[in-house]
Amino acid sequence: MKYSPHDYQSFATDFILAHPIAAVLLDMGLGKSVITLTALFDLCLDSFLVRKVLVIAPLRVARDTWPTEIKKWDHLRGLSWSLAVGSEIERKTALHQRAFVYIINRENVQWLIEDSGLPFDYDMVVVDELSSFKSYQAKRFRSLMKVRPGVKRIVGLTGTPSSNGLMDLWAEFRLLDMGQRLGRYITHYRARYFQPDKRNGQVVFSYKPLPGAEEAIYEKISDITISMKAADHLQMPECVFNEVQVVLSERERQTYDTMRSELVVSLGGEEVDAGNAAALGNKLSQMANGAVYGEDKRVFPIHDRKLDALEDLIEAANGKPVLVAYWFQHDRERIAARLRRLHIPFSLLDTSESIARWNRGELPVALIHPASAGHGLNLQAGGSTLVWFGLTWSLELYQQANARLWRQGQTDTVVIHHIIAADTIDERIMSALSKKEKTQSALIDAVKANLEVQPIDPL
Repeated sequence: MKYSPHDYQSFATDFILAHPIAAVLLDMGLGKSVITLTALFDLCLDSFLVRKVLVIAPLRVARDTWPTEIKKWDHLRGLSWSLAVGSEIERKTALHQRAFVYIINRENVQWLIEDSGLPFDYDMVVVDELSSFKSYQAKRFRSLMKVRPGVKRIVGLTGTPSSNGLMDLWAEFRLLDMGQRLGRYITHYRARYFQPDKRNGQVVFSYKPLPGAEEAIYEKISDITISMKAADHLQMPECVFNEVQVVLSERERQTYDTMRSELVVSLGGEEVDAGNAAALGNKLSQMANGAVYGEDKRVFPIHDRKLDALEDLIEAANGKPVLVAYWFQHDRERIAARLRRLHIPFSLLDTSESIARWNRGELPVALIHPASAGHGLNLQAGGSTLVWFGLTWSLELYQQANARLWRQGQTDTVVIHHIIAADTIDERIMSALSKKEKTQSALIDAVKANLEVQPIDPL
């Protein structure tokens, strides 16, 4: 296929070429893969500045998206690649092949660096979904930092850089510039830009930015960072957000309230308890969805309110395909049982074939888990309706899952339904997602690209 880049795509490619360290915050659907691959082609085959590139991505994105993009575009012919996923033998075989671009899933970064026995001789690294390296304590982060000094060029790609607040940015930019802009130590970053928020005596549970800290952080990273929103550059279809409220019966409400107030409830002759606040939140989310785990993963049904609402939404779609996001395994099992009872064909989107079937329009209903299908998958060809059966606290997973349908190439109005159990933790989750989005939007706006400003010449 012939590549005719939008102005913003050419700008982003030039930015990567001009900056050996680049943080590219591209809204979902703007084509970050082809933008980056175009730059890689230039660096490997035109300017000869790069010999060997490692692309790190979520598993399904590494397996499905990057190879598809390389094969898709005519102008990338000659950019050889090798996909290092699967068993250890398969990964080593792929890594021994001669290629310009090697693609690996992020779960195997530590293996590659510390256990594979292979030299880390990549002079450029591309981190697709930079936000997956936001934890400085994670093994993948520590492993990559060991070899970072030997990497000449690095690109970080993401649409959700600070999904849980500005504290996330430290590890991401520590990986990119080795601490030049936000400091080498998280303690110094925290002391300079934040103050304790929620605490219990000397134990601090969370931090909030000091006055003026947000602007100062944005200024620090602005020279290596660009951001773009899809709505600014694409004729995107309308995206409609809808909340479908369900109301628990008096008995169901009593069960929920008992767990909330006493941290224990008797169900089916067994006590289901929550040992701490985090466990309580998890149990309440399950109960809001309609069931809860007891001991040994035994599932105790609470209500079918959300299943009934989902059935109504599928019927109202009038034959249009519906994508359903679930969170707990028992959600998936109960949804599947209801769909079988209604004789509605469906599939879990967990393989390349199931994704292809969805995009061919062969699935009336498809089920996805945001943690496994949230990044990089192109699902817009298969439908335009998404139903959140169960919610997530993660703004990153929430936005990324929504962007599977609301992205470039979508031709219909996208409708995103949220099934909310009234007066439950669902309402708190929706509120938290809204507040986090405001913080992240401020960051993206602060470093938004101005296409009228030309990138500096390459070093």
